[in-house]
Amino acid sequence: MPDPLAAALPDLAEVRGWIGYELDDAGGDWVGRVEGVYADAEGGAPAWVIVGLGRGVRRRFTLRRRSPKAVAVPVRECAAMPGRVWTAQATAAMRSAPAIDPTRPLLREHEIAICAHYGIGEGAGRHAEVAARGEGSVTAQPV
Repeated sequence: MPDPLAAALPDLAEVRGWIGYELDDAGGDWVGRVEGVYADAEGGAPAWVIVGLGRGVRRRFTLRRRSPKAVAVPVRECAAMPGRVWTAQATAAMRSAPAIDPTRPLLREHEIAICAHYGIGEGAGRHAEVAARGEGSVTAQPV
């Protein structure tokens, strides 16, 4: 069954346009910067934004190198306007999320662990999309 919210989701080109934007949590607290995107390995739709977590003080427009920790944040829980992205996830949840290597694809098991961390249940969203795929399969690619 197709996801009824899929039509409302941004396409890959739009999400790639977020690279370099600052990311805030739902309360408006700065978390880090969007450094990349993971797209679904089968359909190519954006699945995760790659966020380089900031440290301490907000540093606007000074991206000089990758942040020390990168995490995946669900695209479905993000909204953007020019220069800024907001997510429904709390800062603490993102800071304690499993670290990712943004240069490598995500496997089914890694995505399921990330979904579980964010409270995305087995029958919902991205978790439901990747659960039926083969064990050890690549489910998302950095783009």
